[in-house]
Amino acid sequence: MNVKLSSTFFLKIVAFLIGIAVLAVCVYWLPQAAIRDAKVRPGDYSIYPLLLCAYGVCITFSVALFQAYKLLSYIHLNNAFSELSLKSLKAIKKCAFTVIFFILILLVYLRFFAMFTGDDAAGPIALGLIGILITAIIAAIIDVLQKPIKNALE
Repeated sequence: MNVKLSSTFFLKIVAFLIGIAVLAVCVYWLPQAAIRDAKVRPGDYSIYPLLLCAYGVCITFSVALFQAYKLLSYIHLNNAFSELSLKSLKAIKKCAFTVIFFILILLVYLRFFAMFTGDDAAGPIALGLIGILITAIIAAIIDVLQKPIKNALE
């Protein structure tokens, strides 16, 4: 088997497994967290904005993962420098900025919620900032990958 074919096949498997993990988080873990919170604090709906942001991030990440899978398919078919791969890269970059937007909403909500409850939100805010940094790095890499494709198409 060709090295390029085996590496794209391996990356497709990794993308599929990550997709299954994201699906498990959306279907099992997030509803269980909501149920546990509802049992502990009945009548308190403060977790719902957090859940909306978490589902927004999961759905956006799933779309980006699907676009990455399509991009790997284009590379597998020797269409790496095509308009379709450029569209996939643009979609992945838009998804990265959408994830940053959801994380920013989450951080603002956590900060305001911490002000009213007196909790310390430094840990979750630091994790959110790390998530924003990682996502911004991915968006920058995607932007760098787009330039040679644009030049090849012109």
